[in-house]
Amino acid sequence: MDLWTVIGVTAAAALVLLGLSLRLVQQYQRGIVFRFGRVDDRVRQPGLRVIIPVVDRMVKVTMQTVVMPVPAQGAITRDNVTLTVDAVVYYRVVDPVRALVNVRDYPRAVLQVAQTSLRAVIGRADLDTLLSDRGKVNAELKEVIDAPTEKPWGVLVERVEIKDVTLPDSMKRSMSRQAEAERERRARVIAADGEYQASRRLADAARAMADTPGAFQLRLLQTVVDVAAEKNSTLVMPFPVELLRFVDQATATGRPGSGSGTPQVEAVLATLGLSEPRLLGKETHPS
Repeated sequence: MDLWTVIGVTAAAALVLLGLSLRLVQQYQRGIVFRFGRVDDRVRQPGLRVIIPVVDRMVKVTMQTVVMPVPAQGAITRDNVTLTVDAVVYYRVVDPVRALVNVRDYPRAVLQVAQTSLRAVIGRADLDTLLSDRGKVNAELKEVIDAPTEKPWGVLVERVEIKDVTLPDSMKRSMSRQAEAERERRARVIAADGEYQASRRLADAARAMADTPGAFQLRLLQTVVDVAAEKNSTLVMPFPVELLRFVDQATATGRPGSGSGTPQVEAVLATLGLSEPRLLGKETHPS
């Protein structure tokens, strides 16, 4: 074997050894080295790292936030409503050594914890809370999942969100009827409140017109103008308000025709073609 062959073999062996010794750790990764099966506490940071071939073995752990969907889970709420819930969990590794050493296949372990925790949290909540205050349920679910994963496994649960809640058809119909009844109740309350306010305004207007006779006369004339502007066959005969008051005051002191009224009132009624018994809603019969 000549010298050049030895040099070539040595160079090739050196290149192979160098290739086995170099490891590239990405920015979003951390390297964990096992030497003779025992973990090295020094975490390899991003960059080009050197290990001892055959002696060392490097495992790379992703430190990025992982989005893990939780399959739909059947659950029963506290008020005995059967439903189906699916969620999504956002987690990331904060301690790569514990994530590799303390648990096997930590993504699958986090998924199993999320599934069981989802059913447990749904069982402690009622349907109204689950539909109206979903943020509270999400926060409680995050705490329940994060408790067994952060310190023992080095996995931090950043956020948990319930994506969808599927109700049975019978429950959907019942909730629809309940919502319709609630809308009808609110509409009736609003209408009644409007009528109450309108009646108060009318009472205030009546008292104001009673204190100011001219305002009542102007309102009467305005009504006559409004009716005359419409295209109809209604005949409007304006009647003096003072005359009505005069007749009302006179009839309050005594009845015409019975000797207790005044000749002026009887003359006015006769001119209008009215008799006092007709004003009182009665008819006269000859004896």
